[in-house]
Amino acid sequence: MRVAARSLSVRVAAAMVALVAVVSIVIGVLTTAAIGSYLTGQLDGKVMAAQGRAMGALNNGSWGPPPDAPHGQDAGTVTVYAQGGNAAGTVVTAEGNVTDLTDVVVGKLDNLAAGRTSTVDLPGLGEYRVRAASIDQVTVITGLPTKDIEDTINSLIGWEALFGGIGVLTAGGVAVFVVRRQLRPLRRVAQTAREVAALPLDTGEIGVTARVPDQLTDERTEVGQVAVALNTLLGHMEGALDARHRSEQQVRQFVADASHELRTPLTTIHGYAQLSLHQRDPDLFAHAMGKVMVETTRMASLVEDLLLLARLDAGRPLDSRSVDLSRLALDAVTDARIVAPSHHWELDLPAEPIVVIGDEQRLHQVLANLLANARRHTPPGTTVTVTADRSDHSALLTVHDDGPGIPADLLPNVFQRFTRADTARTRATGGTGLGLSLARSITEAHNGTLTLSSAPGSTSFTLALPA
Repeated sequence: MRVAARSLSVRVAAAMVALVAVVSIVIGVLTTAAIGSYLTGQLDGKVMAAQGRAMGALNNGSWGPPPDAPHGQDAGTVTVYAQGGNAAGTVVTAEGNVTDLTDVVVGKLDNLAAGRTSTVDLPGLGEYRVRAASIDQVTVITGLPTKDIEDTINSLIGWEALFGGIGVLTAGGVAVFVVRRQLRPLRRVAQTAREVAALPLDTGEIGVTARVPDQLTDERTEVGQVAVALNTLLGHMEGALDARHRSEQQVRQFVADASHELRTPLTTIHGYAQLSLHQRDPDLFAHAMGKVMVETTRMASLVEDLLLLARLDAGRPLDSRSVDLSRLALDAVTDARIVAPSHHWELDLPAEPIVVIGDEQRLHQVLANLLANARRHTPPGTTVTVTADRSDHSALLTVHDDGPGIPADLLPNVFQRFTRADTARTRATGGTGLGLSLARSITEAHNGTLTLSSAPGSTSFTLALPA
């Protein structure tokens, strides 16, 4: 019973059955009242006709018709004549005979007001419709039984109950069939939800989940609106779960790459530390300590970069001050000329300073990483040009070189962490694969963008910051 009570189809069908039952009852009551009123009106006409015949007999000089002369009245007709306190009456039996009324019945009819038709319960005879009229100081009272009307009404009520019950049962069956048929798309929507709920969503790649069929997504219907909402929810869920999976994969890859990067300097340090313990030669000891210092510095730099990336990922706020990008570019290019004199370094700055709000140290790191990237991955003699400019709402800083360009297969992942142009992971260039990733993360932390365009002979990194 609890399941049936919670079933939407059963509840809707029950509501429809209740509505049909109420309508049937209302129609039955109104029909019965109308038929009863119509039959009562007909009976009242017969009463008036019977009264006319009784008055005709009076006009013929009779105080009342003799017992064997009912003057054409129908069976069951009662007739009472009253004058000066004297009253007498008769009733026509079912066989057509006339018998006298008892004093009790005559006394009950003698008190009726003239000119009105009313219903009276006569002792021993039942209910009657009676009417009183006066003529020549004689009151004539006639009446007919209401038994035929009662029998007709009772029969009508019985048929109404029978047909109403059949109608309610039929309506119930049709309602259940129609409601279940109409709710079939909703069950399909629920089935889709159950299929998705049964999927292992906690780990791994989710892929494409089930969807409600397109033929059930008509938004002009309530079920269609639910189906569209569910499909939209499933789409968002897939996107979120795929993003989570990619994030997990990136974290795993990041941990693996970081471990790989840290393992090499640690191995080197461990090796030279052991060498220094077994060698008494001062020159070899000094060389070992030098290598330990180089690898320690390299590892410290890597750890600093990893820590900075973690802070940026966590949304840590950066310093917010006025930064002169023109001076920043000048300082960075000056440092690059000293580090790599074999490259040609050029500056293209506007006459007016370009000022932005940001963290000067981090923005300098972005530009230094871009210049270091150009220095490491281009041959000697390459021209690297740093251009500063201003648009309507942005400050632009472009690092362009005429080197060989970035391989096409590397372009989609160039800003990923630990991405190198040398797939063998050699360290000939001295990079850790975090420079461009750091540059983009710092730029995005400043609400800016860092974009790349590359072709053989022309590579440009464009830094855009809010002016």
